[in-house]
Amino acid sequence: MPTVEIADLKDDDFLLDVREDDEWKAGHAERALHIPVSEFMARFGELTEAAPQGGHVYVICRSGNRSARVTLYLVQQGVDAVNVDGGMQVWQAMGRPVVTDDGQPGLVL
Repeated sequence: MPTVEIADLKDDDFLLDVREDDEWKAGHAERALHIPVSEFMARFGELTEAAPQGGHVYVICRSGNRSARVTLYLVQQGVDAVNVDGGMQVWQAMGRPVVTDDGQPGLVL
């Protein structure tokens, strides 16, 4: 499965956060698209509309397990998807910004 380390992500990379609503509300990457894994199949069209044409979709969750499942599904659908190793836990530990919907500092549940 394609995987990327947090340190290798650029600020303008397209990030898909598949954590559940309570996790997202507590804190997330600022420009990420949020589609919870529990709603992913029903909301797949949102991703195809938002994702950059010909670019990677970097999939992230709390630790990398849920995002790995979504990444495998996306790859099977022909999407250039990459799992973010370590997820939001590593994101926060590396000092990357975590914010709430109103732009305030957030935290990773």
